[in-house]
Amino acid sequence: MSTIHVPSHELARLESEAGVELVNGQIVEKPVSIDSSEIEAIIIHLLLTEARKDGSARVFPSSMGYRCFADDPEKFRKPDVSLVRSERLRAIDPGTGFIPIPPDLAVEVLSPNDLIFDVDRKLEDYLRSGFKLVWIVHPNTRTVSIYRADGSVTVLHDSDEITGETALPTFRSPVSEFFVSLS
Repeated sequence: MSTIHVPSHELARLESEAGVELVNGQIVEKPVSIDSSEIEAIIIHLLLTEARKDGSARVFPSSMGYRCFADDPEKFRKPDVSLVRSERLRAIDPGTGFIPIPPDLAVEVLSPNDLIFDVDRKLEDYLRSGFKLVWIVHPNTRTVSIYRADGSVTVLHDSDEITGETALPTFRSPVSEFFVSLS
């Protein structure tokens, strides 16, 4: 894949578009579905409800991008859901379109049009760039795969409980809550 230079005025426009990312100089559309979009909303609601109790973290939808990839300074990714500890955001201008640090938690909710190759590449980008915790949510199997910076991986099923670990230590939820709309 060749790298294309995207003009700065085009990058500025892309900051506000939720459904695109810039990877290897190419604009990549993010696949979605009704189910994946609703699951994203549920996860945002659950995380935001907990984060607002003490203000310890900020939760963002897929419109928030991250430009924190050492291999390509122009690359940006937009997780479906992300969370950043509040103290880490204090030094960042709240008017910025891209957060220049990795989130404490990134969530990707798979849709039927996601390609495993693309999901694996995104996961690799995240972990290589300092994302500490990544949830890959699988609606079809009603599971959540948890990837950590230390290389450990856990797969949780519908009947398990998921926690926010170090990203949001007080967060706890049955995994089944993520999939309530699929019942």
